[in-house]
Amino acid sequence: MRKLQAGDIRDLNLFKHYRIVRKWACKNNKLNDAELELLIYFDCMGMFTKQDYKIGTYAYSWDNRRWNKLIKDGWIVVYRNYNRTTQRYNIYKVSLKCKQLIARMYRIMLGDEDIPTSKRNSIMSGKTYIDKVLITAIKNVNKDKNR
Repeated sequence: MRKLQAGDIRDLNLFKHYRIVRKWACKNNKLNDAELELLIYFDCMGMFTKQDYKIGTYAYSWDNRRWNKLIKDGWIVVYRNYNRTTQRYNIYKVSLKCKQLIARMYRIMLGDEDIPTSKRNSIMSGKTYIDKVLITAIKNVNKDKNR
C-alpha cells in the first residue's frame, strides 16, 4: 500500500473550493464556521468525551454555549451514558445528520455532486449582497469540472 503524499491531495483539488462549500454548509444548516470545523474534527475522532471537546476548542474563539447548541440541534448525540458505577463520563459521537452533511461536503469538493441551486438552498434567495456574490461563486464551482 502506497502512502498518501501532499502532492496527491493537491492533485485531487480537494481544497480548491472548500471556502464556498463551507459557506454553503454553514448558511443552510445554521452553523458558524467554528462549529462546522469542530464537527469535522469530531467526525474524524469517532467517539469523544467532553474533555476532547475542550481540547478541540482551543483553536476556535470561545463560545460558552457551543456545546449545548450542538447537542440541542442534534449534531452531537450520546453514545454511552454516565452511570455512576462503571462509566465515569458520557461518551459522544456525531449524529447521522452530521455524518451525512460532512459526506456531502466531501462529495461536492471531489466533484461527485454539485452544490444545490434550488430554492431550498437559502443562499439562492439572494437577499443580501453576500448571498448574491455566493450565488456567482456557487455557479462557478458547479461549472468547474476539474474539482
